[in-house]
Amino acid sequence: MARAMIGRTVRRLRQEQGLAQQALAARLGISASYLNLIEHDQRAVTPILLLKLTEALQVDIAALSGLREKALETGLREVLSDPLLGLDQVPEDEIATLAGSAPNAGRAMLALYRAWRVAREDSGGIALPTGRHILLPTEEARDFFHDRANHFAVLEAKAEAIATELRVTAPSEMNHAVAQRLREQHGLMVAVTAPSTTLRRYDPAGRRLELSEALPRESRGFHLAFQLMLLEAGEAVQAALAGFEPSSTEAAALIRSGLLDYAARALLMPYQPFATAARALRHDVEALAARFGVSFEQACHRLATLQREGARGVPFFFLRVDPAGNVDKRFGAAGFPFARFGGSCPKWIIHHGFSTPGTVRVQLAQLPDGGAFLCFARTVQGVPTRWGEPAAVHVVAMGCGLNRASEVIYGDGLDLEHAMVGIGLSCRLCDRQDCRSRAFPPLEHRLALDPTVTPAAPYQFRVPKR
Repeated sequence: MARAMIGRTVRRLRQEQGLAQQALAARLGISASYLNLIEHDQRAVTPILLLKLTEALQVDIAALSGLREKALETGLREVLSDPLLGLDQVPEDEIATLAGSAPNAGRAMLALYRAWRVAREDSGGIALPTGRHILLPTEEARDFFHDRANHFAVLEAKAEAIATELRVTAPSEMNHAVAQRLREQHGLMVAVTAPSTTLRRYDPAGRRLELSEALPRESRGFHLAFQLMLLEAGEAVQAALAGFEPSSTEAAALIRSGLLDYAARALLMPYQPFATAARALRHDVEALAARFGVSFEQACHRLATLQREGARGVPFFFLRVDPAGNVDKRFGAAGFPFARFGGSCPKWIIHHGFSTPGTVRVQLAQLPDGGAFLCFARTVQGVPTRWGEPAAVHVVAMGCGLNRASEVIYGDGLDLEHAMVGIGLSCRLCDRQDCRSRAFPPLEHRLALDPTVTPAAPYQFRVPKR
């Protein structure tokens, strides 16, 4: 891990646990002044001291990686580069200092920027006819899951308790066991109905759950598990929300639904059996989906949640994108710095998956800062509700740091030295001057227009003096 990140991470973890510097220093067997130097990145952390830190703070080494600080830095860099703010270029060390020393202030800046964007767009003529301001509940929900590394121990515990009571001995028995529990303990009748505009409908008064016959078997199983969690996991969902106050009823509903989705997947793919299978199958998503009777996307979702303390899986990021490039799902623990606003890099594998439906595409991607990732992507198709209606098609993509590529089957046979593809977070944040796929010049560069030269790249620009 980078020395520049470890001090800030130690300080954040110490403050989150309410420890004074003197108290943590005593646990580590060092002086408070020495700990202060570490927290301000003026002293390196030795391997022995690193192990002591994991014990004193009761975290594993992965928690000291500084991924949260790096994600915050990325967001701040993107915000502060917006030319409409009229700012001079903010030095990287100032952004890093803000993210590390005042993370709450940094997150407040991101929240203010999001609100400003909404106000700016509303004033530009896209406000609703009623005059109501759009509060972007989808972004708030994404941030909620991303900030918690998309792992909720309380929901895992609830799902495991229910699975124990179901006494399922094989994944193939889970759907039947869930349906039986719904019927026997909740008096709920499950009916498969003719296709309509609704894929699932629950009637609390009539104690009836209707599932469209257009749903494939794995989707029916997921909806059954979701229904069971809706009836039994209310307290666990509330506990997962503890300390968080959504800004709107829409955001609250989205987050609650996402937590119930999480609990349903945890029931269908119990943590330890799924993590064991993932290691044995070397994270072959299609093989995992077949073993647990779930869809490709559901298996991807589950892989991105294996972050239990003391039993972490490979840290994956996850996202889902439509053919127009809109990202409607995004989270993960791999430290990939997603762009929060605007489009992503056109050279990234997520945009190439649409050309080969149903086939897993693989890419070794390197960001301008040198961070390298093994990425894989595949299309998934929704269910049309009537003939003639185009089925919704998305690309689901995942990735992990290159240091974990040997644990993932999609990394087999790749030339790690020569197969790397240089990508950026987005065109406006990428400094690659020779990129032929660039849609926009970087925000902090001025165009250099020369009518006597036609370069291979679509833009020429002057790099600002530093």
